[in-house]
Amino acid sequence: MSKASTTSSVPPGSPIVASPTPSSPSWAHKVVWWTGKSTLLNHLFHTNFREMDALRGRSQTTKGIWIAKCVGIEPFTIAMDLEGTDGRERGEDDTAFEKQSALFALAIADIVLINMWCHDIGREQAANKPLLKTVFQVMMRLFSPRKTTLLFVIRDKTKTPLEYLEPILREDIQKIWNAVRKPEAHKSTPLSEFFNVEVTALSSYEEKEEQFKEQVAQLRQRFFHSISPGGLAGDRQGVVPSSGFSFSAQQIWKIIKENKDLDLPAHKIMVATVRCEEIANEKLSRISADQGWLALEEAIQVGPVPEFGKKLSCILDTYFSEYDMETIYFDEGVRTTKRQQLNSKALDFVQPAYTAMLGHLRSKVFDSFKTRLEQLLNKGEGFAASVRTCYKSCMLEFDRGCADAAIRHANWDASKVREKLRRDIDGYASSVRSAKLSEIIANYEKKLTVALIEPVESLFDVGSEDTWPSIRRLLKRETEAALLELSNAVAGFELDQATSDTMVQNLRSYARNVVEKKAREDAGKVLIRMKERFSTVFNHDNDSMPRVWTGKEDIRAILKDAHSASLRVLSVMAAIRLDEKPDKIEPLLFSSLMDGTVAVSSSRDRSIGASADPLASSTWEEVSPKDMLITPVQCKSLWRQFRTETEYMVTQAISAQEAHRRSNNRLPPPWAIAAMAILGFNEFMLLLKNPLYLLILFVVYLLSKALWVQMDIAKEFQHGTMAGIISISSRFLPTVMNLLRRLAEEAQGHTPEAPRPQQSLASQIFRHQTQQNPVPSSIPKSSVSSNISSTDSDVEYSSPNLMLRRSMETKEAELS
Repeated sequence: MSKASTTSSVPPGSPIVASPTPSSPSWAHKVVWWTGKSTLLNHLFHTNFREMDALRGRSQTTKGIWIAKCVGIEPFTIAMDLEGTDGRERGEDDTAFEKQSALFALAIADIVLINMWCHDIGREQAANKPLLKTVFQVMMRLFSPRKTTLLFVIRDKTKTPLEYLEPILREDIQKIWNAVRKPEAHKSTPLSEFFNVEVTALSSYEEKEEQFKEQVAQLRQRFFHSISPGGLAGDRQGVVPSSGFSFSAQQIWKIIKENKDLDLPAHKIMVATVRCEEIANEKLSRISADQGWLALEEAIQVGPVPEFGKKLSCILDTYFSEYDMETIYFDEGVRTTKRQQLNSKALDFVQPAYTAMLGHLRSKVFDSFKTRLEQLLNKGEGFAASVRTCYKSCMLEFDRGCADAAIRHANWDASKVREKLRRDIDGYASSVRSAKLSEIIANYEKKLTVALIEPVESLFDVGSEDTWPSIRRLLKRETEAALLELSNAVAGFELDQATSDTMVQNLRSYARNVVEKKAREDAGKVLIRMKERFSTVFNHDNDSMPRVWTGKEDIRAILKDAHSASLRVLSVMAAIRLDEKPDKIEPLLFSSLMDGTVAVSSSRDRSIGASADPLASSTWEEVSPKDMLITPVQCKSLWRQFRTETEYMVTQAISAQEAHRRSNNRLPPPWAIAAMAILGFNEFMLLLKNPLYLLILFVVYLLSKALWVQMDIAKEFQHGTMAGIISISSRFLPTVMNLLRRLAEEAQGHTPEAPRPQQSLASQIFRHQTQQNPVPSSIPKSSVSSNISSTDSDVEYSSPNLMLRRSMETKEAELS
């Protein structure tokens, strides 16, 4: 046998001698254990190992151990071509050379390449499992742990992806490791302490030569700088320098030669393993291509299939029976093992369809639950009872469907899918219950809002001492009525006590919040309410009739009553009083604002008054901050603004009284009468001497009297001299024309038409004065309006304030 100059042969039992480059202190020991072929080594490392000539038949080519330098690989690397472990030439000798060489390769190499056929993956014997088991045991017993890379090269790769083959191979290696009897020192040592397992796959050299060469070229790149961190080589612990390699290899070979424990499986076990594996793979392939299975798989993608379990069980029974018939004469242990593997793989293959079947069944039952629940609720059934009824019927339907989909060969558990269905049903029922309860609660909250807003606003308009007690009675009455209706509405939900109590408390809180929100809203309009109350009390008497300022009224007393009523409105709106807690807001406001204790007139007492001012605070005594609407300081500021904006009405009333007094005092002073008698004596005598003058004077008197009565001059001057003159001057000419027209009509014998109601003098004066002196925007119209009775037309006009006052009194009486 001829080899390249870099290749040497080691006969059985002889020591191995290597001569590395002297300049290299150490090398990467790339020892290759190859079971049957040298072709890959030559392509991978550019070596010149002898290859089998297929034209001369199949026989063992490599005998012994051959070493060669890897061409072009850095760092310096050698390859070892070992005699195949499955050759027939050496028989089943327990001390066969191939066993010893395999152990030697594992002991000395950094990387061990194990050649495997793709169809051997998963086989018990053909995949060299017994050999690995024996090697693991001996290696642990002979050597200290050092990490060696096992590179499994899967030959003649099929269509099965590598990611499916690799986990099976790794699992088999781990099982071998777990089954190996370990010494006490290594009982807990994991496989990763001894080996790094790598897996790669190559196409067939004979059928796909070009693809094979491309894949080998890619694999070759992994051997460059393989001893670098993260490289293909192991951790290289205990690596000896190149000068000591020869002696180290001799000692290792000596120990291996003296060992008698290595063993390989019998030939018949290997045959049974290979053949049963082939039959099992063939049956699994036929199952995947079965027309009945393909039709069933296609149908399951659309929806649930009736009698799914029965149909699938029949398909599996057919191929399992064929396997049993074809493997009946092989070793029983191997046959049973492969039968179990076939059963497991077939069930793994069809399990996705079974899972899809359960998924369709779960979706169908869940949709059925939704439909049934909606129908029962539409009929008026109780929610909790409807959920129980639908749940029971749907879970029974699901259990029947699972029994129909079950396969005889598998004991698959559908409890997870059933539990998911139960969670889906519970989640849906919970969401529907929450939606229904929210709808009911929102409905009663809306009713409470309608029942409270307008009555509370009316009570605030009244602003009396009984306002807050009336609001509390109203709140309690409406809340209790709503809670009673709510309890009846949610009885069908069968709520627990805690949930029911929470719902009741939330509704009570909502009703209280409605009142509090309305109170805070109306507190912002307290100044308007105070002015309206002042206008109502000041401009109307106790019988709600408009006041006519004749000079006999006590303006001070009326003003005090109006101020008291307005201040009571302010005290009512100062704080929320829903808890029936006593407070001193009203007495404090009256004592501070009505009695004038806050105002400090003298500069000497200002510091004393400021420090003693009870309203110089931002909180009320005995009132919680959350219930406070208007602070004492704000009350004081509002009162000052109120007094400023209502002074105009008081001034108008005082002016009206003064005008009335002047109009009633018609006679001139006595000295004026005496002067007129003395100075007018000559004119008086002239009238007596000429009767024509008397006639003229009489006519003038009649006309003046008619004008006086028609224009109601006395009433015009009640609102002031200037206002009376302006009003009379604007009406003088129309009144004279009207008198002349009536005289002409009487002279002709016609009945005069009823005169149109004249606009009241007071309204004319008011219009004129507002034109001359516009009312400030801050003063409401109601503050300068009053109920006026027209003398000419006897038509009474009622002010809006009077009507509002009457309506508020009526509502307060109804609510209390």
